[in-house]
Amino acid sequence: MVEALKRVGIDALETREPGGSPGAEAIRKLLLAGGPDAWDAPSEALLMVAARRDHLARTIQPALAAGRWVVCDRYADSTLAYQGYGRGLALDALHELHRFIGANTRQPDLTLILDLPIEIGLKRVRDRNRFEQMGADFHQRLRDGFLTIARSAPDRCVVIDASGDVESVSWALAASVRERLGVAL
Repeated sequence: MVEALKRVGIDALETREPGGSPGAEAIRKLLLAGGPDAWDAPSEALLMVAARRDHLARTIQPALAAGRWVVCDRYADSTLAYQGYGRGLALDALHELHRFIGANTRQPDLTLILDLPIEIGLKRVRDRNRFEQMGADFHQRLRDGFLTIARSAPDRCVVIDASGDVESVSWALAASVRERLGVAL
């Protein structure tokens, strides 16, 4: 996506969560290593939010202040989905943590949610980190959570059917960016 934006003259930064800044990348290693029970849900959420704060302060906010577009693989909705819907933490507590670190002051202009049945998603996983090792019930709650988030924020979220091949999914992503942001990729 970032390369396509650059081809049409948009200065865009590609980043990810957890990660995207030196401190957040260090936390990422902690979060993804080990088995499914390496962290309890509250500790996991606090680590995610700590990584997000560092990422916001050191990467996202400076890029936005410089007039750059930021394309981020995951953001606050992922914490709501993974630690809220998936792991059972109270959504209002997670919203409060995001308020505390300033993650709620500016929502993404567009959130693309790649959706597919969990059986297909788990078969496609290349790198079995601790989240991919969690059971099918967790992954169903996660998927349901992302779809609930999308329904609650239709002006910002677009659900993309990711069950097709790479080309058809890429076309759907580009079409969503064109429709929602007015950028022809």
